[in-house]
Amino acid sequence: MSIETAPPTTEADLSGQDPDDLGLRRADYRTLFYTMFLQREFEERIYRLFRQGRLDGAAYAGAGHEAIAAGSGYALAEQDVLLPMHRVLGTHFLRGHTPRDMMCQYMGRANGPTRGRDGNMHCGSVDKKIISMISHLGSNIPVAVGVALAAKIRKENLVALTFIGEGGTSIGDFHEGLNFAAVRKLPMVLIIENNKFAYSTPAALEYACENLIDRAPGYGIPGVLIDGTDVREVYKATKAAVDRARNGDGPTLIEARCTRLLGHAQHDPASYVPKEVLEEGWKNDPVVKAENMLVDDQHFSPEEIEAIKTEVVGVVDDAVSFAEKSPRPAPEDALKDVYAD
Repeated sequence: MSIETAPPTTEADLSGQDPDDLGLRRADYRTLFYTMFLQREFEERIYRLFRQGRLDGAAYAGAGHEAIAAGSGYALAEQDVLLPMHRVLGTHFLRGHTPRDMMCQYMGRANGPTRGRDGNMHCGSVDKKIISMISHLGSNIPVAVGVALAAKIRKENLVALTFIGEGGTSIGDFHEGLNFAAVRKLPMVLIIENNKFAYSTPAALEYACENLIDRAPGYGIPGVLIDGTDVREVYKATKAAVDRARNGDGPTLIEARCTRLLGHAQHDPASYVPKEVLEEGWKNDPVVKAENMLVDDQHFSPEEIEAIKTEVVGVVDDAVSFAEKSPRPAPEDALKDVYAD
């Protein structure tokens, strides 16, 4: 799948094979990097707009999580269903929500996905196979299980992909949902985005096992530990899990390790995070890592990378301008689309 705002694929983009034999070509790498940089630039702009008082509601960012968003979202097929969380904005772009759509969503405009009735990333689309996230993230898991169960009953060839932070793995929805999916061999993939902190609680106070995927054998399913800052590794693991689920072999639990490079949200200075943890995290910035990989492996020249960045900045500029010129919802429409007719 690709982003609607990306330029048409050229013959040169179809050249070049991935050294890890993932079947990825230049066009695929362009989309992966474009998605990662778009998420980073879009969210940095969101934070600035929040500080300027030009944004409705709260502002969250997935800095440090961009490779997870791009790699996992790109592994889905068109018919698959995405149940995202607040750190994977890039998955929305890959499924067809444009930067204009999401900027209107954040600014509470009438032409945003929720028509101004909710803020930030609480939006979905039946047509785009996106089910809106629930703030209590563990609750996304039973919904994903329901999607996968319905697909199995209807004999539909789709996979449900959802996410949880490492802090959310301690609640009942995680255990009950994953166990049900495992017992019924449902077509579902669950990615744990382990960024070391559940808001301000460090991982050492969240669980006693060495890795969260150590729990997977207890459910009778595979557990895969990956570097969540390496977009190729994320894509490879997710694609294998999606293929496995589609083949009827049941769910996979993936633990993607990364560092949350900013606070929990815009209001949080993250003063509780040790300085050395953040320093190490920025040294392992997934966006910079992807850029270096693409240049080192000669998929793109430095000049081509800069051209992609410039293009993305222009796309975000356009999204801000479009959203600010868009109408706010009319007060008399407040109860429309809230309850079923």
